[in-house]
Amino acid sequence: MCSTLFILPGTAQIKLGIKGGVSTYDLGLNDVLSITSDTDEFELGISNAKYGYHIGLVIQVKFGGFVLQPELVFNSNSVDFTFEDINEPMPGRVFTEKYQNLDFPLMLGLKAGPLRIIAGPVGHYFLKSTSDLLDFESYRQQFRDLTYGWQAGIGLDFFNLMLDVRYEGNFSKFGDHIYFYGNKYSFTNSPSRLIASLAISIG
Repeated sequence: MCSTLFILPGTAQIKLGIKGGVSTYDLGLNDVLSITSDTDEFELGISNAKYGYHIGLVIQVKFGGFVLQPELVFNSNSVDFTFEDINEPMPGRVFTEKYQNLDFPLMLGLKAGPLRIIAGPVGHYFLKSTSDLLDFESYRQQFRDLTYGWQAGIGLDFFNLMLDVRYEGNFSKFGDHIYFYGNKYSFTNSPSRLIASLAISIG
């Protein structure tokens, strides 16, 4: 599809599509949080950033050699953490957290034939999270409702298909929702993602 649904006065063309795809976090796997209390001392590290999925809507507005592409996307990702008790020489355990957000990228770029080069801001509205770390009585989560970042990448349009590959950076630190014993922690790296998606226009 990716065919023109309707044409505005002048040269602007608008296309509406449904998109889906996969993504994975790019995180510092050697990054470790040292957490201490009066009775406990342990380390929490990032073990594995699993592949996530996303699905949503995309609008592509083409005018001349430029393209404007706002989107509304449901996104789900998960990360594995390792837990090491400093006082007990035992193998570390693995705990998984899952995150769900509603993302709204606003991409602007250049279009030459089927090729698009796009970049723009993205907002993440927090929906929900599940975590194995909640097994610890001392652990709690406190997510901000809205965080911001940016995306940049390339896209290809073929008939009714829109293929996108993007890199996403964010302005907050990964894990800044983590609280142990009432103290807030975060890893040193900002969360970034590699995102691949395919959209099909509808009409």
